[in-house]
Amino acid sequence: MADAYEAALLRLGLERNDALTEIIAKHIIEIAQTGEKDATRICALALQRLSRS
Repeated sequence: MADAYEAALLRLGLERNDALTEIIAKHIIEIAQTGEKDATRICALALQRLSRS
């Protein structure tokens, strides 16, 4: 999950103190809880969810 989180922040150009990071973290946790383990896929799905928000 940490790799997916860091990748998402990097792709979005965000710092850890940005308010959007909490939303990204929630999406990543929700996706990981489904059993997905691939960090690249988790990152992509989280960003996809973010774009729908």
